[in-house]
Parts: sequence; structure tokens; C-alpha cells
Amino acid sequence: MRGEFPDFRLGSVLATSFTGTLSERHGEAVERIPTPRRLVDWLGVNGLNVDSCTTAQLDVARQLRESIHAAATAAALQDPLPASAVRIINDCSARGRASAILTPEGERRWRLGSASCVEDALGVIAADAIGIIAGERDGKLALCASPTCRAAFFDTSRSRTRRWCDMNTCGNRQKKARFMAKQRDHPTPAE
Repeated sequence: MRGEFPDFRLGSVLATSFTGTLSERHGEAVERIPTPRRLVDWLGVNGLNVDSCTTAQLDVARQLRESIHAAATAAALQDPLPASAVRIINDCSARGRASAILTPEGERRWRLGSASCVEDALGVIAADAIGIIAGERDGKLALCASPTCRAAFFDTSRSRTRRWCDMNTCGNRQKKARFMAKQRDHPTPAE
């Protein structure tokens, strides 16, 4: 079953990782949560365990994802935030009833209102988006330099000059394209 769907792109920032469930937005888009079950899987990988998800909940999740992407993109460009995106993010945040809990290992986890409450999980994601877009966390919103991606990501590098949402995908693809162009322009002489 795993090979049936594209792998998840996971990052250290929940909200921007969630927007990464739709990648290559300006190329051949790749939907990484095409079914309610895949949303359950993604939430579980990110510590937001839910038992099930309906098609309607998946639709709300995608609406939240696109709202976070729109608001984070606007913030990265220092443009006004889209009012409709702000409303959706705020609504999802207000609907959630998750509680932050501390593990014995000293880590933060989330306790959802019930094991099947997707809305609680979406509330956690929305609250994370609010924190990064409002500038409450140490880092900077930026847009991926890949022309086919342009994903918003949260740069926590020391210099805040990261160019790619993910070096293993977009960064490597761009490096390979530059290398191939250089090879075409300056072929190696035959031995």
C-alpha cells in the first residue's frame, strides 16, 4: 500500500510540513493526502493520532492547508494576508480542543479531545501556523527557490538564507539541473 501514494515530505515545522502535502504547486502538482486514510497517516506521523477521517474532514483539511499556504506566502513576501485565509485558519484554531502535554522525556505532545477528532488535530496545525505567521517563533518564512515548487517554508537556519523548502528534493533537483546545463555548455573532451 505504501508505494501506492507518494511519500510524505516531513519537516520540523508542523504548519509548513502540512502545506507540503501538496507539492510542486507550479509544476505537476503532487497530492500527498489524496484520501482520508492518507490524512490519518500524515497526522499520525506528526504525533496527532486520530482513528478515522471522513471525506468532509479531508476537504476541511485541504482548505486549511491552502489557507496556510496563502497566508505564509503573503507573509514571506511581506504582502497583506488574505482575509479568507486568515478566517479559515482562525476558525480551525478555535474549533480545536487539543491540549499540550509534557512527556516524561521532556517533550511536548498533543492530547486530542477524542481519538477520532480530526478537528482537534487541524486546530493544532492552525495554531502552529498562527505562531509562525505572527512571528512568534525564531525563524523566517521564505519561499522555495524552485520555480515549480515555490512552497512556503520556515527557515530556522542560523543565517536565515536557506533557498529550498527541502534540500533532498528541490535543492538537489536544482543542483542537478545546473550541473547538467554546465555539462551541455562545456562538454568534457573525449579521452
